[in-house]
Amino acid sequence: QVQLVESGGGLVQPGGSLTLSCATSGSINLINRMGWYRQAPGKQRELVADFTFGGSPKYADDVKGRFTISRDNAKNTAYLQMNSLKPEDTAVYYCNFAVITGGRYLEVWGQGTLVTVSS
Repeated sequence: QVQLVESGGGLVQPGGSLTLSCATSGSINLINRMGWYRQAPGKQRELVADFTFGGSPKYADDVKGRFTISRDNAKNTAYLQMNSLKPEDTAVYYCNFAVITGGRYLEVWGQGTLVTVSS
């Protein structure tokens, strides 16, 4: 069974930086898509950044130039580097992968990691 585990969240002051990680466990044949989402209190979950296999990263407008999504293919791990953080970036951040495992297509979510931007 494929599982995702996020880490790296925490409390940071406005203007600060954090790097989130999303590690996988289980047998994966191919990761077709890696994405990061966030859900702020009282709001719907929204896409922050993602990329598909062989494609270029895409970002939500309000994080362009501040956030960078990357991956380590050898480790099947995704990262989200967040710079110039703002209070409105406060949310629970989730990773979401679309994978091929055991011949099946599967979408998997992590449990989420809380990012709080506050002075």
